[in-house]
Amino acid sequence: MLLRLDFGSDIPIYQQIRNQIVLGIGQGQLAPGQKLPAIRALADECGVNTMTVSKAYQLLKAEGYLRTDRRGGTVICRPQTEAQPRPETLQGLRLHLNELKLVGYSEQQILQLCRELCRKEG
Repeated sequence: MLLRLDFGSDIPIYQQIRNQIVLGIGQGQLAPGQKLPAIRALADECGVNTMTVSKAYQLLKAEGYLRTDRRGGTVICRPQTEAQPRPETLQGLRLHLNELKLVGYSEQQILQLCRELCRKEG
């Protein structure tokens, strides 16, 4: 599993791992039922501490993106349709939308950009 981690970023590594897995699910690169590497294997592959990967997996489990059982390992699952986005997600979206407005994007341009990105990602 290839993750792009930026060790110089202000974003904690566990959060970057979480974000990369969510992106993979959203873009269809990781499918429900697909098995993820064990914590130790992913930590070795990424060059990080096992606790870092464990923290990312725990967060993803709490959000409903992962399921773990002793025999089957850790697998991708879709969150329930009634699940709500995290407050940080909405705050980040609000910030990015306002940045687009500040550089001159109209509401129509923003909506068109969202449609194009959703088509590419989905």
